[in-house]
Amino acid sequence: MIHAILFCLFAFGPAGAGKNDAQAIVRALEARYRHASSLKAVFFQKYADGNGGVAAESGVVYFSRPGRMRWEYESPEKKLFLVDGTNVWFFVPADRTVSRAKMKESSDWRTPIAVLAGKADLNQLCRRIEIVGAASGAGGAEERPTAAGDTVLRCQPREAGPDNPIRDVLLETDADAHLVRVLIRQTGNVETEFRFGAWEENLVIPEAKFHFEVPAGVAVVDEASLADALH
Repeated sequence: MIHAILFCLFAFGPAGAGKNDAQAIVRALEARYRHASSLKAVFFQKYADGNGGVAAESGVVYFSRPGRMRWEYESPEKKLFLVDGTNVWFFVPADRTVSRAKMKESSDWRTPIAVLAGKADLNQLCRRIEIVGAASGAGGAEERPTAAGDTVLRCQPREAGPDNPIRDVLLETDADAHLVRVLIRQTGNVETEFRFGAWEENLVIPEAKFHFEVPAGVAVVDEASLADALH
């Protein structure tokens, strides 16, 4: 694999952290993953419903180009969220039911698939990208980098309105342009946060990882959309 880091992220300090600097970080982030045929990471996910309710989960996620991913939830409950390039599958073994939906043509911001699986670039999804947090001297705690050398970008989606309640998306990268956090903020103070670690690139991942075989005795329910499945 070519570890294509186009710009050193440590170079972007509080002074002069403007539009061009944000685009440089975007290019470094996309270059980091563009040349990887496969990826693996551990993840932690937190969902806040805006009314005080919070749910947290964790597991392992795999990505394979183009546009395939496998989220293996391990705690607190075994679950599987799989995109095979054509269909989206969501399986909770305890329920003995699997939901299936056609994969949307447009990328869904509620997962980081757009960047990590090579389906789109950030400038296609965002009408504006800017550096926030410590880099700009503004923003709340959620907009500040979680570690020294990290940078937080804020994306304002191109499409907004009743059909797209996402207000903005924060993406945090480390000094080596690894994605370490994604925070999706929706209307009504609804938030979904993903944290990633232990990235591995260009692994040999068996094809079976990205194909779902319906277990015996499990019912398949076809859904128009699985947009909320990760919640």
